[in-house]
Amino acid sequence: MSQSNPTSSSAARRLGKATTLSPAMNRVFDVLARLAPTDVTVTLVGETGTGKDVLAHAVHEHSRRAGRPFVVFDCGSVAPSLAESELLGHERGSFTGAVSGHAGAFERAHGGTLFLDEIGELPLELQPRLLRVLESRRVRRVGGVHDRPIEVRIVAATNRDLTEEVRAGKFRQDLYFRLAAALVPIPPLRERLDDLPVLVSNLLAELGRDDLSVPEATLAALRRHAWLGNVRELKNTLAYALTFVEKHGSVQPHHLRFSHPPEGALDLERLPLGGQSLEHIERAAIRQTLDQTNGNRVQAARVLGVAVSTLYEKLKKYDLLR
Repeated sequence: MSQSNPTSSSAARRLGKATTLSPAMNRVFDVLARLAPTDVTVTLVGETGTGKDVLAHAVHEHSRRAGRPFVVFDCGSVAPSLAESELLGHERGSFTGAVSGHAGAFERAHGGTLFLDEIGELPLELQPRLLRVLESRRVRRVGGVHDRPIEVRIVAATNRDLTEEVRAGKFRQDLYFRLAAALVPIPPLRERLDDLPVLVSNLLAELGRDDLSVPEATLAALRRHAWLGNVRELKNTLAYALTFVEKHGSVQPHHLRFSHPPEGALDLERLPLGGQSLEHIERAAIRQTLDQTNGNRVQAARVLGVAVSTLYEKLKKYDLLR
């Protein structure tokens, strides 16, 4: 991809598949580069869409476990009724539908890294089981009678303030301290706009359009945006723009359509919300978010900052199931 600054990509620093030009992310890279070779539990804390999954994989790639499994367990996308079985595994006949034994995420990650994505969404009733496994390094499948030794490195991620979750009684304090060995804050895109040129270049390559150029006017338009959805929103914005760009052409400002209004264009304090019921406001927010995500409930739940199970209950409550 050609740009007004053709040397920007070559000057970028890499950590796995993550790339940066910004001082803020360089500091994060410094910390992760030191933590990666160890077995210290790392918890990445940042807004949805900041690339915590990419950084988690980078930690794995720079560890002594790089040749071993990297297993992802998304605590926010698994139904609470299945979370225990998916995390710990189950034995044949342990419940209706368990026609064979199943190795859980811990067993599949043996010798490698287990990435607990959106750890703040883990059901409260399952948190003691997780803590027990982390402390004993042994796992017992649902319906099983024998413990199985496991040897894994844990990397976790969350978009929630876990200290607030602990205070609210939604997250166990002992599990928090177990995960808080190395809390690494990940800055949102709006705080590292220096990364836009390399992010755009990388994302266009991912989308199969590295033949395109991006002029400075387009980068300037991207810098003015609030990026409430961070890198994930940037990718969606570019994917939309590509439908209007000719082969070997350039991405122009008029090709861009933003999912959220520019910084300062939306001020909730100025909207006429007074007198409206909270249920009415919540229903409208959920419906509009589903429209923005084309009905993708997992993505909508992440944007709204709730668990998928919570969103499903609200969809039933507001008669929005479709």
